[in-house]
Amino acid sequence: MKRLSIIIAAGLLSLGFSVANAQDDAASMSELLDLIQQGQARDSQEARQREAQFNQDRNQQQNLLNRARAERTRQENESARLEQLFQDNQARIVAARAALDERLGALKELFGVLQTVAGDTQGRFNASLTNIQYPDRGDFLVELGSKMASATELAQIEDIERLWFELQREIKESGNVVRFNTLVTTADGEQVELEITRVGAFNVIGDAGYYEFKEDGSVQELQRQPDGRFTSSADDLVDAESGYVEFGVDVTRGGILGLLVETPTLREKVDQGGIVGYSIISLGMIGLLIAIWRFMGLTTDSRKVSSQLKRDSASTDNPLGRVLAAYESNAGADTETIELKLSEAALREMPGLTKGLLFIKVISVVAPLMGLLGTVTGMIKTFQVITLYGAGDPKMMAGGISQALVTTVLGLVVAIPMVLLHTVVSGQSRKIVNIIQSQSAGLIAKHSERSG
Repeated sequence: MKRLSIIIAAGLLSLGFSVANAQDDAASMSELLDLIQQGQARDSQEARQREAQFNQDRNQQQNLLNRARAERTRQENESARLEQLFQDNQARIVAARAALDERLGALKELFGVLQTVAGDTQGRFNASLTNIQYPDRGDFLVELGSKMASATELAQIEDIERLWFELQREIKESGNVVRFNTLVTTADGEQVELEITRVGAFNVIGDAGYYEFKEDGSVQELQRQPDGRFTSSADDLVDAESGYVEFGVDVTRGGILGLLVETPTLREKVDQGGIVGYSIISLGMIGLLIAIWRFMGLTTDSRKVSSQLKRDSASTDNPLGRVLAAYESNAGADTETIELKLSEAALREMPGLTKGLLFIKVISVVAPLMGLLGTVTGMIKTFQVITLYGAGDPKMMAGGISQALVTTVLGLVVAIPMVLLHTVVSGQSRKIVNIIQSQSAGLIAKHSERSG
């Protein structure tokens, strides 16, 4: 009904347009009627054509709908068939696995152990230094592990024998010292082929010193080598052709070596002291030079004084001789005058005998005080860093405290020898002074006896 109303409205609209156009084109009433009849006929024909086209389109839509419904039914049937096939396959798989487990029997446990051993061995080989020399065994272990994890493949007797062989070879190579060529990443970042020496499964060394084995299987030269005593033993082992060589083996496979590399050298420890540390060292060197100079001078004077004691005549090349010369030049004076002259001569020798001793003593006192000053300033800096960044990193705090205590160590290192040197040098000085005083007292007593 709705479609019929639309057609009637369209016809009336078309008729209205036709009448309007006819009125414009017609010259008389009869011509106008003819034109209207022609327009009505044409509109009726067009309406029938549109209705026929509509019916044709409706039939096509119905055909498409029927085909779609048929396709849906077919797909539903196919889905039901595939689902049933899936369930049947699942049942067959379960039955096949049960049959496989039944046929494997004890071999199933063996294959499980074999898979576990293969996985553990792969991890051990990847971290072992022998992997540098035998890198292809990793591919075999990966293939064996994949085969063990698969439900369609089983390990062959050759695979089990190969695994046993690799384990035995690893044990054997762990006790061998072997030389071979391989790619090495130098400290400059270049890759070159070098001859290296593998010390069992513990260290890798070469002409440049110690090398590091990376997790990816590469060999890299250490950016910094340990102390000379370790590198010298490594050089001896590299140059050796046979026999036994003393060499420190890192049983941790790089752990101890890493700590040795990170340990600061003596120069680096001294540098941590800063200006205060260098001042203490300079002061200690000056004190050492003065102590050596005074010890040599006093030793010479002591030897000359000992020679003077064996002679009867006074010699002016030593302190005692000069004191005796003062006595001989005033031998005719009275006892009081002789005593004053000898005291004057002895006092004249005292500055030369005690020269530099006070400075050595001052250094032995000032050096630890300077070290304490450096420690206090270093601790202040450490606490400032803690204030800014917090105390969450104990390593940072320990490093700052270690640097602060370096100056204390330097102060003690300088002070202790200075105290010992001062004791030795002052002992030499007191020995000569005691001889002069005893000889002076003897001369006064002897002169007093003669005068009496």
